[in-house]
Amino acid sequence: MNPFNGRVAVITGGAGGIGFGMAEAFAARGAKIALADLDEPGMAARAETLRGRGVEVLCVRTDVTDRKSVDALADAVWSRFGAAHLVCNNAGIAIAGPLLQMTPDDWRLTMDIDFWGVVHGTYAFVPRMIEQKQGGHLLNTASMAGLVGMSWLGTYCAAKFAVVGFTESLRRELEPHGIGVSVLCPMIVATDITANSLRMRGQEVPKSETPAQPPSAAMKGGVIAVEDVTKRVVAAIENKDFYILTHPEQREFLRRRAARLEEACP
Repeated sequence: MNPFNGRVAVITGGAGGIGFGMAEAFAARGAKIALADLDEPGMAARAETLRGRGVEVLCVRTDVTDRKSVDALADAVWSRFGAAHLVCNNAGIAIAGPLLQMTPDDWRLTMDIDFWGVVHGTYAFVPRMIEQKQGGHLLNTASMAGLVGMSWLGTYCAAKFAVVGFTESLRRELEPHGIGVSVLCPMIVATDITANSLRMRGQEVPKSETPAQPPSAAMKGGVIAVEDVTKRVVAAIENKDFYILTHPEQREFLRRRAARLEEACP
């Protein structure tokens, strides 16, 4: 079965960045789109872009930290389309800084959005997807920071490692139901995540200065375009791949991690 044509795709964090990139890629292959985000003006503008291409689009203001809000998103999707087939738990933020300088609020916000947002999306949609017996695919956005620990990104790593582990377990449990599962683990992508993360913390985005970034050693690798990520996502869904990696530099990082684990075995 074509995983996109005539199917319904739901994307949190859909008002921009990787989320909207996925929406465009899925829509170009015939999917109906449900965008979920807190950024209502941005989401509305993106929806008009898609509608101008003849795509059927639903926009739902959604707070992924609130289970009731995500349940309401699922209700709206089933009310409008009668089904959901491709669910992308993609909303996320990244707070950078030394671990010992992270506040309890930094920890709570990061975990609430990056981890609990994935859990809420899974619980809101997957039981209904199982019940409808039409297969489908679940994609959870993690990060390379969910596979390798990095300095200055400790809170982000903790949340994304949790997403990877959760998704690995979920893959095993959903396989008998014919629902594919993938975890997206990109390195640096050209998005507005830094500015959006500052806004989520109630901080002003600097106009003349670049917001604080991790030291270069923390996140080595090139910056790629959203379109490069979405090509990998589409291919992974079509091939039912689990891990979605995006940068050639990832191979060496992961090789060294695997070697350390192997060396630690008695």
